[in-house]
Amino acid sequence: MQKYHPTEADASAGSTYTAEYLRVRGLAERGVANAQHSLGFMYFNGQGVEQSYEQAVAWYRQAANAGLEHAQYNLGVMYQKGQGVEQDYLEAARWYQLAAEQGYAAAQYNLGWLYAKGQGIEQDSAKAMHWFSKAAEQGDAGAQNNLGMMYDTGKGVPQDFRQAIQWYRKAAEQGYARAQFNLGLRYDNGQGVPKDAGQAMSWFRKAADQGYAPAQFNLALRYDKGDGVPQDSQKAIQWYRRAAEQEHASSQFNLGLIFDNGQGVPRDEQKAMDWYRKAAEQGHAAAQNNLGLRYDHGQGVAQDYEQAHFWYRKAAEQGFPAAQYHLAMLYDCGHGVPQDAQEAVFWYRKAADQGHLRAQFDLGLRYENGQGVPQDLRKALSWYRRAAEQDYAAAQYMLGRLHDSDDGPAPDCVQAGDWYRKAAEQGHTLAQFTLALRYDTGHGLVRDYTQAQHWYLQAARQGHARAQLNLGLMLLAGQGAPADAGQAWMWLTMAERAGAPAAAKYRQLAAARLDPAGLAQAREQLEMLPG
Repeated sequence: MQKYHPTEADASAGSTYTAEYLRVRGLAERGVANAQHSLGFMYFNGQGVEQSYEQAVAWYRQAANAGLEHAQYNLGVMYQKGQGVEQDYLEAARWYQLAAEQGYAAAQYNLGWLYAKGQGIEQDSAKAMHWFSKAAEQGDAGAQNNLGMMYDTGKGVPQDFRQAIQWYRKAAEQGYARAQFNLGLRYDNGQGVPKDAGQAMSWFRKAADQGYAPAQFNLALRYDKGDGVPQDSQKAIQWYRRAAEQEHASSQFNLGLIFDNGQGVPRDEQKAMDWYRKAAEQGHAAAQNNLGLRYDHGQGVAQDYEQAHFWYRKAAEQGFPAAQYHLAMLYDCGHGVPQDAQEAVFWYRKAADQGHLRAQFDLGLRYENGQGVPQDLRKALSWYRRAAEQDYAAAQYMLGRLHDSDDGPAPDCVQAGDWYRKAAEQGHTLAQFTLALRYDTGHGLVRDYTQAQHWYLQAARQGHARAQLNLGLMLLAGQGAPADAGQAWMWLTMAERAGAPAAAKYRQLAAARLDPAGLAQAREQLEMLPG
């Protein structure tokens, strides 16, 4: 980041520039350093003469060699930007150093940046700190902000939030937008100052009003979520849009989400797609993943697995776990790419290592079944457990099943029952049925018909045919509750429709125990059941 601080005021225009050029040229050719610098400035801006960076460099150099600090600074800028000369950070640093040693604040600031970034010279946070301090003490707002950032992060100096706040405030009070934003963040986080949402919003707004995109984004987020301000989707959209139009990728992505979900605006898949694409083309991983999903499922665009693969991979290579998982699924299914179980496992593992639940579960399946990896039930157990401990019901059920097997890697009927219950309580149908069966038979649990009937009912309501059959049989036999032929008939009829063996025979037994009124009532209740 460099600054350009010309020392001459612009001449008015037209012929005035030409006359001024001739006057200055005469002085410059007689060796007057200020005139040489002014002539360089005129060539740089094309004032009274055709613009020429090469001529600007030549005249700046003459003035710089005479020791004129602002010429030395401007020559450094030309080398840093590669204007009129080949870009050369080392040469830029040399000229900045000469001007900086004469106390020229803008040169001190730029030299600090080169040391901070290690451009052309060895990175040196202590030297960056030294030069930023010199410029900051002269009131340079950019240097004051950078000094604040160094205290904030502990680069080149012991971390000190109070010092960071002091320097941010000095720059912010001069209207420096980035410092206003940084000060807002500190009030938001309560680092170095008491946490204060009102102060945070005030500083964010000051920076946002100056067009600073990160502040506009933060302001939008607060209106979006109602964080410290009343929730207001329209204001959120307004600030997201202002930042998005400055190519702020996260704002573009959030606008995509807003149009995708119809939050405060009519749902518009095309606008969502457009904003996702803008963010994705800037490398925003979540946007790349969402763009991939749209091509994968043909949502708002023609289905195109190759495009899905393209965008998933871009996000996956940035380490975005959801995209790694979706990329794995493409390789698993052979959509847009040759089917490749090993490549699928590679990407499942990448996502799983970052805690992606579905990836951990699917990796467990691969180890259990030997797909893309040698079969290894212990590794299957390990991956299921990682997902199960994050309350992923399918993994809890599979973990229970492995513990339930006498031939499994860690037989333990108590643990099996615990994991079945966890999954069942989250509505997992197979876990509900299995738990009911264990209470029904007393396998690994004390036999309890009331509990068995309860869990059969939960699974039966979700359409599990054997649960419907067993529930009907319990109601017919009066196990776990008084016998109820009408309810038994109803669930046995559902089981028969779902293809459960022997359901028809037992349904007839239930019907035989009902009088016409009871059977009619059972039929009415059956019609009220979903499905």
